[in-house]
Amino acid sequence: MRSVIEIQDVVKTYRMGGTDVHALRGINLRVNQGEWVAIMGPSGSGKSTLLNVIGCLDKPTSGSYRLDGLEVAEMNDDQLAEIRRTKIGFVFQNYNLLPRSTALDNVELPLIYAGGTRRRERARAALERVGLGERVNHRPTELSGGEQQRVAIARALINNPSIILADEPTGNLDSKAGAEILGLLHELHRQGMTIVMVTHDPEVAGHSQRIVRLRDGEVIRDEQVAVRSEP
Repeated sequence: MRSVIEIQDVVKTYRMGGTDVHALRGINLRVNQGEWVAIMGPSGSGKSTLLNVIGCLDKPTSGSYRLDGLEVAEMNDDQLAEIRRTKIGFVFQNYNLLPRSTALDNVELPLIYAGGTRRRERARAALERVGLGERVNHRPTELSGGEQQRVAIARALINNPSIILADEPTGNLDSKAGAEILGLLHELHRQGMTIVMVTHDPEVAGHSQRIVRLRDGEVIRDEQVAVRSEP
């Protein structure tokens, strides 16, 4: 199976208050096309930093990161933006929706920045894909937490990415809404989407195929999920 994400000896260091802080210390990780991988670890273990590197939001200090065979670590800002626009969809714990805009407007936003065509039609189709075809004109304050996360997932899908990066996608949801979001992620995975998900919840991680555990910026365990949870 072709590897989508290949990370070799990646180090990420931040300069804070005159001191070097090592967020990632020689990370090695390979994610194949169509895999669903969960990243777990305590606070400060490097989970979010690793997701930011994978998502081309941050560049490694050293090491190699190849995405679909392209060396991302050597790309400039414009090239990284193009990778984010065409290959990756982001889903965040706090949804990151514009509060005064409708669901349709929020989903359409990436197409406006990218200069996409048929924007309203495509945004409406994305909302229908996540089961919100009847809520397109509602603002975030008129939607439940689960519905807001569905809007965020529709926005992540609008440019037809091959990879979904989800940072605690059920972290702000009750168990019922969380189960619905996991069910949606299962459906996307069945359609061939590669998913990399950060979570602190073992039950949520159990929906993935692999769990990668971090501690102090290092991978301490990479294991297959023996019995996957189903929605």
